[in-house]
Amino acid sequence: MTNSLQSCTVLHNGVRMPWLGLGVWKMDNDAQVVSAVRAALDAGYRSIDTAAIYKNEAGVGQAIREGGVPRSELFVTTKIWNDDQGYDKTLAAYDASLGRLGLDAVDLLLIHWPGTDKFVDTWRAFEKLYADGRVKAVGVSNFNIRHLEELKRHSDLVPMVNQVEYHPLLSQRDLLGYCRENRIQLEAWSPLMQGNLDHEVLRSIGAKHGKSPAQVVLRWDIQHGVVTIPKSVTPARIAENANVFDFVLSADEMALIDDLNRDQRFGADPEKFLF
Repeated sequence: MTNSLQSCTVLHNGVRMPWLGLGVWKMDNDAQVVSAVRAALDAGYRSIDTAAIYKNEAGVGQAIREGGVPRSELFVTTKIWNDDQGYDKTLAAYDASLGRLGLDAVDLLLIHWPGTDKFVDTWRAFEKLYADGRVKAVGVSNFNIRHLEELKRHSDLVPMVNQVEYHPLLSQRDLLGYCRENRIQLEAWSPLMQGNLDHEVLRSIGAKHGKSPAQVVLRWDIQHGVVTIPKSVTPARIAENANVFDFVLSADEMALIDDLNRDQRFGADPEKFLF
């Protein structure tokens, strides 16, 4: 199932999504993002995750055009920002993202945050984009169970992906279980805890396998059935992050990492990020 960088999960609508991709949050829309995406493509990555608010969609698009990988082999994700939520604004924002990316469609479009009271109308726009064949898959980001339940009350279209902060210190077991039961693929942002990897459990497990703490965490994600998108601008680190398909964590090792959970966030809390 997960024996190479090109290994994919299959979303509930049949679309194939790589288990591991490159996140480009906090990369400048210039040589930095182009260089990082090109390095990822050269290393074998086929999934790139951006967002309108990152202000680097144009750089991602440039790197894709220059990278020499056929568009059909790539999985590109972008997101609708809170200021663009609502039915009409979402449709316009998607067109704007496509223009910056230089693409006819993205493979996955996400609502970036639930925000306050517009995400149901935003989802209606997603339903239209999906029904019209203008996007291959649609999903959400930073949605808790109550947000997902609200969507369920208003729509028969189940999100294909929920991208959330997920790592050993915030394992979100209830949300992971809910998403599994409802055929929603969980995806981890900030899987490497923004560099907070200095934990004896991760070091000792890594030493046993000849792997870094970062590689141990990424493998833990994948073995939990969670798609992961580590961010790096360094070609050597980008390649290292991808080298997680040649070892397997034991059940005991997985349990030790599970026990690191503290419900600790490094990013914003969806229940408080309200605008």
